[in-house]
Amino acid sequence: MKYLLIILAFVVPKTISAQNCTYTFIGEISDFHDATPIVGATVHIENLDKYVVSDVNGKFKIENLCEGNLNLTISHVACDTKSVSFSINSDTYETILLEHHIEDLEEVTINGKTVKENTNSGQETILKSQDIYKYNTLSLGDALKEVPGVSSINTGSTIVKPVINGLHSSRLIVLNNNVRLQDQDWGIEHAPNIDINSADQISVIKGSGTLAYGGDAIGGIIVVNPNRVIVKDTLYGKTSINGYSNGRGFLINSSLNKSFKSGWFANVQGSFKKSGDLKSPDYYLTNTGLNSKGITLRAGKKSFESGFEAYYSYLNSEIGILRASHIGNINDLINAINSNQPLVAEDFSYDINNPKQDVTHQIFKANYYKRFKNFGKIDIQYDYQENQRFEYDIRVGDDRDKPALDLNLTTHTLTSNILLDAKNNFEHNAGVLFRFQDNFANPDTGVRRLIPDYEKYDFGAYFTTNWNVNSNLSLDAGIRYDYNFINAYKYYKTSRWEERNYDQEFNDLIIDDLGTQLLVNPEFTFHNISLSAGAKYNLNSNSYINGQYSLTTRPPNPSELFSDGLHHSAARIELGDLRIKHEVSNRISSTYNYSKNKFQLNIEGFYNHINNFIYLKPTGVEFTIRGAFPVWEYQTTNAALYGLDLAVNYQLNDRFSFTNKSSFTKGNDLSDNQDLIDIPPINISNQIKYFNSDLNNLSISLKSEWVLEQTDYPNFNFETLNPTTNQNVLVDISTPPSAYHLLHFDSNVDFKITENSRLNLAFGVSNLLDTKYRSYLNRLRFFADDVGRNFTLKIQYNY
Repeated sequence: MKYLLIILAFVVPKTISAQNCTYTFIGEISDFHDATPIVGATVHIENLDKYVVSDVNGKFKIENLCEGNLNLTISHVACDTKSVSFSINSDTYETILLEHHIEDLEEVTINGKTVKENTNSGQETILKSQDIYKYNTLSLGDALKEVPGVSSINTGSTIVKPVINGLHSSRLIVLNNNVRLQDQDWGIEHAPNIDINSADQISVIKGSGTLAYGGDAIGGIIVVNPNRVIVKDTLYGKTSINGYSNGRGFLINSSLNKSFKSGWFANVQGSFKKSGDLKSPDYYLTNTGLNSKGITLRAGKKSFESGFEAYYSYLNSEIGILRASHIGNINDLINAINSNQPLVAEDFSYDINNPKQDVTHQIFKANYYKRFKNFGKIDIQYDYQENQRFEYDIRVGDDRDKPALDLNLTTHTLTSNILLDAKNNFEHNAGVLFRFQDNFANPDTGVRRLIPDYEKYDFGAYFTTNWNVNSNLSLDAGIRYDYNFINAYKYYKTSRWEERNYDQEFNDLIIDDLGTQLLVNPEFTFHNISLSAGAKYNLNSNSYINGQYSLTTRPPNPSELFSDGLHHSAARIELGDLRIKHEVSNRISSTYNYSKNKFQLNIEGFYNHINNFIYLKPTGVEFTIRGAFPVWEYQTTNAALYGLDLAVNYQLNDRFSFTNKSSFTKGNDLSDNQDLIDIPPINISNQIKYFNSDLNNLSISLKSEWVLEQTDYPNFNFETLNPTTNQNVLVDISTPPSAYHLLHFDSNVDFKITENSRLNLAFGVSNLLDTKYRSYLNRLRFFADDVGRNFTLKIQYNY
C-alpha cells in the first residue's frame, strides 16, 4: 500500500495536467461548389453528446475542449450528412465542406411523379418505372408510344423501332446507361438492343435536346437509365413472372440490388422471354416467335466527391420473321398485296424457322468521376460494344442453315466531360469524344455482302451553358463539332458500277479490276457543326413556356452510302449512293405547360427543315437468281416536318382521372412538291382511370387508341412485268390502310406481405375487341393483319 500511494503521487498530477480542457474549436461550414457559407447546419458533438448550429457566416464554436479527438456529425437540408474527426491539442480553426446535391435538386413534376430532367428548354418527357412495367413483356418501342409525338415503325409485332415526330433509325440517339448504342441501327427491321426490364427511367428528348449526347440527333434522344444508387445499407430486389395469351408466351425477370452507406454498390438483373406464333383475329402469323435472354451487371462506389462504376450487359434475341413476307417473285408480292389472307398461314408453333434474325449485343462500360471544390466535376468513361447480327433467308441444300447476312460491329468509345457549377446562376459543360468502329461483313455467307467491311473514326467536342437569369427566366446554349472518317473496302458488280455512273465520278477509288467485279476503297470525311439555344420562362406559379432552336448535322451512315444487294430480312434490294452528303436540320420548337390543382396541360409544337434529307424510295423490281424483289434506293431531297403534340390530364375526383394524348405530324418533300413517305398518321389516345389507395392501391383503366388513315403520302406505285401472266401489272405499295380504333384494359393491385415486401398482381387485355387492322408504319402490312386480342397476367414480388 505504501508503494501504491507513492506511484499515485507521481501519476495523478501528470494526468490532471494532461487534461487541459481550455481549448476552443471554431468551424466554418461552406458549400463544396462555391464556398458560400451554409447557414443553419446542425453539428452534433459526439464526445459531449451536444449540438450547435452554424450562424449566418456558416461558423460555429465549441469551447472548453480537452486534448484528444473531436468527433463531429454535420447535417443540413439537401446535403449529405458528413462525419469528421479532428485532433485537438491547441485552439483549432477548420473549414468543413458540405456536399450540396445541386444536380439532384433540379427536378420537375410530371403527373405527380418527381423526376430529373436532362434538358432545360428542350421538349422532354420522362417515363418512370411504373410506366415501364406496363410494357415489360413488349419492347422499348412499344413503351415509348406512351409519349405524345412518339410512334413506331414495325416489322411485324416483335421488331419495333421508335419514331419521334416522324424520324427514326440513325436520326435518333439511344443511350443505355450513358452508352450510345452502336447496333446497326440503319435498318427499319433492326430494333434497339435494349432489355426494357433493365430500365428504371426513360427520357425522350425531341430534337437535339442536349449536345452532350451527340450532334446528329435530328429526330431526338432516348435516354435509358437503370436504378439510381441508394447510398445507405440496404438490400432489395424484385422478381416477376408474366404470361400472355397471344403467342402463348412468358417472361421471367429478376433483379437484386445491394448498397452500403460507404457508397459501395452492386446489382444484377436478368430476364428470359419466350413466345410462339402470334395471332391476328382470323389466323396465326406463322414464324413470328421470339426467344430473348439478357443480363446486366453493375458494381462500383459512389460518393459525392468521387466514384466509379463498371457495367456489363448482354442481350440475345432470336426473332422470327413472318413467313408470308418472304416472297420468291413479283407475282407473290402482287398476290400478297391484293389478298386479305397471308400466303402462308399454319397452325400455332413455338418453332422459329427461316427467315429469322439472331442478334447478340454486348456492352462493357467503366467510368470514374471526381469533384473539386470551388470548381465542379470531371468524369471519364470508356465503353466497348459488340453487335453480332445474323439474318437467315429461306435457303436449300448445304446453305440451309447458313446466314445470308453476317455482320460483326465492334465499337470503342472514350469520353471525358467537365461540369463547372461553382457559380450559383451558371452551369457550364464541356467534353470530348473519341470513337473507333470496325465492321466485318463475313464473306462466307455465299451471298453478296449488303454492307461492306469498313473502319470508322469519330471525334467530337462540345460546350454548353445554362444561365438562371432570375427565378422566372433561364437560358441555355451550346455548340458541338464532330469529325467523321469512313474507310471502306467494297466489291461492286461492274455492271452496277457503270449503271450508277460511278465510272464517271469515282474511278479513282478502284484498287482491283476483276472483270465482272471491282474492288473499291471509298474514303469519306465529314465535318459537322451543331448549335442550340433556348429559353424557359415561368409565366406564373402554374405555367411556363419554353422555346429552342437547334442546328443539327448528320453524316450519312454506311448503309446509305454503300448498300448494294438483297436485304434478306427486309425481302428487298437496297441501293446506297456514294454521292450522298450530310443532312442539315434547322429545328424550332416551343412548349406551353399549365398545371393547377386537378388539371394539367402540355402543348408542344415544332418545325424541322432538313436539307439533303435521306430516304428510301421504291423504284421498281429487279430479277435475281433468288427471285424478283422490289428495289428501294436511298435518295435525297429537301424536306420540312412540322406538327403538334398534346397531353391533357384531369383529376375528375378522388378516384377517377382522365388523360388525352394526341399527335399530328406532317412531312413535305419540298424538292418534288409531294408528301414524305413513312410519316405517322394522326393518333388520339383517351384513357379513364380508377384508383383507390384504400383497396390495396387498386388501379383500373380503359384506354381508347384511335389512329386515323394517312391521307398525305407519296405515290410510289410502279408497273412491272409479271412473268407468270406475261402482263404489265400495277404494284401498289403506297396506298395506306384504313383508320382503326382499339380498346385496351389494364388493372393492378398491391398486397403487403411483410413490412418491407409486397406482391403486385396485374391483369390486362390489349385489343380488347379483337379488332382487325393494319398499321401504315408496319412494313409487313402488305402480307398480313396486325396482332389481335392479347390477355396478360403479371405477378411481381418486391422485396
